[in-house]
Amino acid sequence: MKKYINDPDIVVDQSIEGYLAAYPEYVRKLKDARVLVRKRKPEKPKVAVITGGGSGHKPAFIGYIGEGLVDGVAAGEIFAAPPADWIYKATKELDMGKGAIYLYGNFSGDTMNFRLAKTLSEADGIAIEEVVAYDDIASAPAVDIKKRRAIAGEVIMWKIGGAAAEAGMELSQVKEITDQAVFNTRSMGVGTYPPVIPATGKKSFELSEDEMEIGVGHHGEPGIAKEKMKPADSIVEEIMERIFSDLTFKAGDRVSVLVNGLGATAYQELYIVNRKVAEILAGYRVNTAITYVGEYFTSLEMAGFSITLTKLDDTLEKLILSRADAPMFKQFDLSS
Repeated sequence: MKKYINDPDIVVDQSIEGYLAAYPEYVRKLKDARVLVRKRKPEKPKVAVITGGGSGHKPAFIGYIGEGLVDGVAAGEIFAAPPADWIYKATKELDMGKGAIYLYGNFSGDTMNFRLAKTLSEADGIAIEEVVAYDDIASAPAVDIKKRRAIAGEVIMWKIGGAAAEAGMELSQVKEITDQAVFNTRSMGVGTYPPVIPATGKKSFELSEDEMEIGVGHHGEPGIAKEKMKPADSIVEEIMERIFSDLTFKAGDRVSVLVNGLGATAYQELYIVNRKVAEILAGYRVNTAITYVGEYFTSLEMAGFSITLTKLDDTLEKLILSRADAPMFKQFDLSS
């Protein structure tokens, strides 16, 4: 696999240097940690929204630092959790007296380090809450829903949680609303080509040219089955059937849709996927409040996509439609 890099051991740092050079009006980096924070502080004190995780998923996580989204990100090595000390430093830097909420994915390293950072921050008198995303229906059965890993549903968590904090809600309210958003979110993906880790040059999984991995994770974790390639509509039908079997929808429900590319899938193909998603939702008379199509949470150069549906109530819909302004996520206020 050919990559446009210099030294595989400093890929993350050089990438962040380039990112900072591109968006100096949005983000700055702490001097003693690989932590990026919001440069333009909000006019009024608010709950600080902090996330983080392994690098290699751009625009997640650092692309979503800004108004109505997250305030700070601790960036680990490729596919590796950030150290607890960096999360703690982000918390200290961003605390405005209203507490902080940690929004992150359900992976063992992230869980361990965010919870250690929570302990350190609380010892300093900072109120901390956390919400953990678990949207990937392929990773565990419904009876073990909180054992599921996170995939692109984290983006919806950041959007809704960030909007709630930006609106001036108190820490307990931000947690309650974001918990509901996570509970109402389901995702599933498919992969046809694996990511390649720069430091090793090795593929994270193997597939034949005519195969796809149904239910693949964002680090190339195994899904539920290897299948022969099928037309896009057939793949979407399979994924949507599984999502609808996991989260009950009825006529008149409102949802957000996220069709997410995993790094190497053309937008033309993603729009073909979304065409079928929209057709299926219309067939069930489920109304779409907003649709996102693009590369929101990638896995280096993995080829594939995921579909994320979030069932919305009035509060969640208002928040997901609200204004957002980050380098890689810009949205006018659509809530009125």
